[in-house]
Amino acid sequence: MKILITGTAGFIGSALADKMVERGDEVIGLDCINDYYDINVKYGRLQRAGLIEKLEDGKDIEYNKLLTSSKNQNLKFIKLNLEDKDNLMKLFEEQKFDAVCNLAAQAGVRYSLINPDAYIQSNIVGFINILEACRHNNVNNLAYASSSSVYGLNEELPFSTEHNVDHPISLYAASKKSNELMAHTYSHLYGISTTGLRFFTVYGPWGRPDMALFLFVKAGLEGKSIDVFNNGEMLRDFTYIDDIVEGVIRVIDNPAKPDPTWNGKDGRVSTSSAPYKVYNIGNNNPVKLMDFIEAIENKLGTTIEKNMMPIQAGDVPATYADVTDLVEDLDYKPATPIQKGIDNFVDWYLEFFKIKR
Repeated sequence: MKILITGTAGFIGSALADKMVERGDEVIGLDCINDYYDINVKYGRLQRAGLIEKLEDGKDIEYNKLLTSSKNQNLKFIKLNLEDKDNLMKLFEEQKFDAVCNLAAQAGVRYSLINPDAYIQSNIVGFINILEACRHNNVNNLAYASSSSVYGLNEELPFSTEHNVDHPISLYAASKKSNELMAHTYSHLYGISTTGLRFFTVYGPWGRPDMALFLFVKAGLEGKSIDVFNNGEMLRDFTYIDDIVEGVIRVIDNPAKPDPTWNGKDGRVSTSSAPYKVYNIGNNNPVKLMDFIEAIENKLGTTIEKNMMPIQAGDVPATYADVTDLVEDLDYKPATPIQKGIDNFVDWYLEFFKIKR
């Protein structure tokens, strides 16, 4: 298929693009390459894919210009903002996509407390532009990133896609819940197959520098202390990047269909009479934060000094994915053990930053 993957300078987007090109799909990647975190990591991902050479200091990628990978002619990239509706529409009109996977978003729970406008522009305005571009260009297969953060104040574990998610506790979470509602509207009105992907704490090589694993490994290597929130009493359903990508590909290959049993009185939350579906993609095996840190210490062969801190605004104390639908519908369940995933990340980190031990 010919697919647009937004967020391809990002963690999940870059890994997904690599995998889909590898299996023979034609991929056009899109990213605005903002500076929310170290752009050298974003450039590194694009470089790995053969989309750019090493950039000289002060140089940047030309805006709204389609680049072709030097490693695979089926992989192309364009630097573009989702908020730039005119150029986004032109891209859709020219390229005639069979499917879209929207992974571009302003990420981060805590940053949404500081810069809420960024979330409205990228996650709301950007997403409506994607929906409109699909609508007007006959793209009937849209998968998009939601988040485990939509579960908000829900305390019933494991989190099921049948649970109520009307009580988010960060603007980031609210923007992702909004995406699900917007997608359902377009599925109902225009018959576009839309599938929301509630990701649970994704980690692994090429991961985001603002995430705990990156910060903890960096501190451990530099002999610095780390802040451990909620006094270490956090549970996270850490999900390895390869498992996430496999789940996303299965969703793209199996677009949402209308649920013939659905009705407005007692219909399921995660399906509809429209071609709409929401899945959790998580490891289904929550890990205590202190055990996660211990796994890092095992790999590094060091003990990291810990500053015990109260829980931060916008954070939820526990995440735990019920992946029943993923198993039943797509015959898939993430399964990478936490120690293996952390070991792989540390090996990548040492190589990327050229650290000798």
